Amino acid sequence: MSASGNTANFNGQKPTIDAADTAMLLIDHQSGLFQIVKDIEVPQLRANAIALAKAATLLNIPVITTASVPQGPNGPLIPEIHEAAPHAQYVARRGEINAWDNPEFHAAVKATGKKTLVIAGTLTSVCLAFPSIAAVHEGYKVFAVVDASGNHSRLATDLTVARLAQAGVVPIDIMGTLSELQGSWNRPDAQAWANVYTQAMPHYQLLIESYIKAQEVANNHEALDSQRK
Repeated sequence: MSASGNTANFNGQKPTIDAADTAMLLIDHQSGLFQIVKDIEVPQLRANAIALAKAATLLNIPVITTASVPQGPNGPLIPEIHEAAPHAQYVARRGEINAWDNPEFHAAVKATGKKTLVIAGTLTSVCLAFPSIAAVHEGYKVFAVVDASGNHSRLATDLTVARLAQAGVVPIDIMGTLSELQGSWNRPDAQAWANVYTQAMPHYQLLIESYIKAQEVANNHEALDSQRK
């Protein structure tokens, strides 16, 4: 295993997300587990996870989901993830806490042929951390989306981020992830990307509305209220 700085497996390459080499793992975003999340507001966590799924769909990035005993107290996966990413592959586990320890999940990741993984999971210190660390150990480049994950306390999240970084995982936030995946606004699906940002950041809709109005004023030669007689 070679490293660039303290980031494992980049072998001298720039340690950023290459969308063409990426698979996305969305792990244990379950209604029961969400009830013990205390480090981020649950509606925001839910919106961020959905935004990742939407971005993966725009880029045709493989998505693998899984759940921890969904017929038990951890509850089912939130349905919006598979609605936003209809191509996502769900892998049932046999009780393994670390999804990476499930042979079918591990095989599904390997079958994508991708060597860069964008991972989010609830809880952060377990469902995100365990497979992220295991994947780095096997040679994958791993980006852990911390605010598309949720944890039982802020302290637990801080400790987990430190542990991930020490192991060579790249901690990243939702906006950094979306921006690196998108790459440029000079693309035919730019409006669809604006909608993805709105999913993760509702206030972004205000920016879009202001921009659209400004365009309408310019294109329609609309008189300003202050200049009306």
